[in-house]
Amino acid sequence: MSGRLVHIGSAVVDYVYRIDALPAPGMEKTASSFAQVAGGGFNMMVAAARTGTKVVFGGQLGSGPNGDFLRAAFAAAGIETLTPPAPAMDSGNCVAMISSDAERTFVSWPGAESVLSLDMMAPVSVAPGDWVFASGYTLSYAGSRDALTDWIEALPGNIPFVFDPTPIISDIPRSILSRVLARTTWLSCNATEAAEIAGPGDVEDLAVRLLAEHCPQAAGVVIRSAAKGCHVALADGTAQTVAGFKVDAVDTNGAGDTHIGAFVSALARGAPPFEAARYANAAAAISVTRHGGSSAPTDAEIQTFLSQAAATGAPGQNQKAHQTA
Repeated sequence: MSGRLVHIGSAVVDYVYRIDALPAPGMEKTASSFAQVAGGGFNMMVAAARTGTKVVFGGQLGSGPNGDFLRAAFAAAGIETLTPPAPAMDSGNCVAMISSDAERTFVSWPGAESVLSLDMMAPVSVAPGDWVFASGYTLSYAGSRDALTDWIEALPGNIPFVFDPTPIISDIPRSILSRVLARTTWLSCNATEAAEIAGPGDVEDLAVRLLAEHCPQAAGVVIRSAAKGCHVALADGTAQTVAGFKVDAVDTNGAGDTHIGAFVSALARGAPPFEAARYANAAAAISVTRHGGSSAPTDAEIQTFLSQAAATGAPGQNQKAHQTA
């Protein structure tokens, strides 16, 4: 890949507690472990970086201890930060509770990542070969959504833009969401988020409606279904459900971020979309066997995993494409 992934989303500090189950209302639990880690958009950036993509961050980090913690994590991961620290705010945080069934529950507090202006984004420029990514979190904040949407709409037409609406999609004003979708080259979401945009239906119908009615410039959409894999629909009418891989999950936190980062990295290297989706399924499968949100594997680990899957005839093999339009 000659260009970069320019991430214009948000990053926060995650406070991760592992518990056997969520406490009942008014009750208390003692966690079996605790960790302070970089989270939010950091997980997707790490996934892309570990699979061979140069990643730069164009969002906002704070000037307090959380911002310092995130800058150190970015530096350790080889991710350059393009913008100066926000002078009057620290970065936000998120409490993540991981239960014994590998599911997670979040409570977040926004910080510097929730305030953005075009002046703040002035240091962020793109060049031919770059890819740009944004998530719904930054668009959900009243203090950042307008500037970010204006910036996305002003992107040169030859720059691919990837969008993940995230679980807080209902907090994004419809007018903002529509403008961002209209500029989206690749949409990656889960079935619940797809239905929030396009209405109820199965993933095949949702993908068709997303392309026809909401993402007029898109090359394709990806609807992720966790362990089941993902459904990929392309603008030329072809579509494919790419099966996931059976693994013993211990922590699903960051699996979606890993999938998107690996998918974009594979596309940017020139992989065909369905092949890129299988690569991303493998990356996500490996990540859920490890603790932590930024548990994305390297390209070498993914290639080994895929080779072993091919040798054993594991799911994800030989999925047939079909026409949807």
